[in-house]
Amino acid sequence: MATQNAAPAAGPSSGAAGDPKRWLILAVICSAYLMVGLDLTVMNLALPTAQETLDFSNADRQWIVTAYALSFGGLLLFFGRLSDLIGRKESFLIGLTGFAIASAVGGASNSFGMLVTARASQGVFAAMLAPACLALLATTFTDPKEKGKAFGIFSGVVASGAGLGLIIGGALTSAFDWRWCLYVNLIFAAVSLVGGTLLLKREPKTGGRMDIPGVLLASGGMFCLVYGLSNAAEESWSTPSTWGYLVAGGVLLVLFALWQTRTASPLLPPRIVLDRNRGGAYLTVLLVGTGMFGILLFLIYYMQLTLDYSAITSGVALLPMIVATTLGAGLGATKLMPKYGPKPLISGGLLVSAAGMAWLTGISVDSGYASDLLGPLVVVGLGMGLIYAAALTTGTSGVETRDSGIASACISAGQQLGGALGTALLNTIAATAVTNWLTDNTKGRPTPEQLQLASIDGYTTVFWWCAAIFAGGAVIAGLLLRRGPLPVPEAPAQAPAVQTETA
Repeated sequence: MATQNAAPAAGPSSGAAGDPKRWLILAVICSAYLMVGLDLTVMNLALPTAQETLDFSNADRQWIVTAYALSFGGLLLFFGRLSDLIGRKESFLIGLTGFAIASAVGGASNSFGMLVTARASQGVFAAMLAPACLALLATTFTDPKEKGKAFGIFSGVVASGAGLGLIIGGALTSAFDWRWCLYVNLIFAAVSLVGGTLLLKREPKTGGRMDIPGVLLASGGMFCLVYGLSNAAEESWSTPSTWGYLVAGGVLLVLFALWQTRTASPLLPPRIVLDRNRGGAYLTVLLVGTGMFGILLFLIYYMQLTLDYSAITSGVALLPMIVATTLGAGLGATKLMPKYGPKPLISGGLLVSAAGMAWLTGISVDSGYASDLLGPLVVVGLGMGLIYAAALTTGTSGVETRDSGIASACISAGQQLGGALGTALLNTIAATAVTNWLTDNTKGRPTPEQLQLASIDGYTTVFWWCAAIFAGGAVIAGLLLRRGPLPVPEAPAQAPAVQTETA
């Protein structure tokens, strides 16, 4: 007598759907990435107090922010590929541990040098942690519907992290001490470290070799660009420390791109960025990072210096934008993205954000929050949610598991370069607008009222430029991204039936 025992094949979603820990894993990933996002801005409002405590100069103050950005941006591609080679769980846990130690050292700093070193170390481990987070998310959720929900939640965390950093930084500095802006990371790290140790599974290592020449060229190029842009924000575009580093960074990245087409084991395989959808997603994140500093930097200046909001009040004023971002990301990832694909979400989200920035240009010296700020903040937040819901998913779509770490690093690199470019570019635009207004409207020494009006002109000029950046990005995304939903990954081939014969 013959009986057949067929082993059922698992579809593309069965593994994920059968794992009861997947949503807990998502919570761990979001907690860890939120910590990285917070530290992009959490120290901004604490700098004056830290400067008073440690007695460092105004010229040194920028290094508390720049040290983090330089090491973070310069090492992202290296650590993105490293996570593919040594394993994402290992990269996640090492990054978390190192970030927590660096945060503790920074909080206990008794000198400027100690604080800067700690901030640079935070950036190193953030560069290790950020791509591992997104790669783990992309490989944990494979069912299209669940993946949409997961990326929607994660997109809200990514898009709102810098804004929450301002809120938390203001609250901790006001209620406790600037050191708690660093100590708070220990809470996030402890939760994520325990969860990651217990929940994450070790994945098979992809093998291969590290592209050392590629690492040196990419890291050197990113370092030079971020450093040059930081100098432009603090000094001017004409100084050698600005244009010299920008030229050097551009040359190194061109050499890096050429080398990637020739080496057998490229750090960033050209197939990753030459895909129209993925390339469009990376460019979108860069443009959004550039334009968002119109909100996170100059709107904060306006609220504190013109409207006389406190640090905590100006941070809380951003909450409606963060809520709208989270709602937009959830709606985009779960309802719109599976049906329409990334093109209308990214292009539409950029246009919505452009409209919100244009709305902000109506501010004045005595604007009211409800009448002049609340509406634009909600509109910009909704647009940001739609953009990130599509861009994060698209940036990691269609890549093999062995490349998910480096694809994730490209998204984080776009954010870093965009933030540095936005700070430098928009600072220059604002300063020029203020100078031009004073030249055209004053004779002799300007009055306090004229100085305020000049500042308003600087802010509104920046907001118009942000609107133009978003609108231009919408056009580029419309031309570059493909129509329709993203391709659904093919299901694994069905396992053959196992036949046994019994007498």
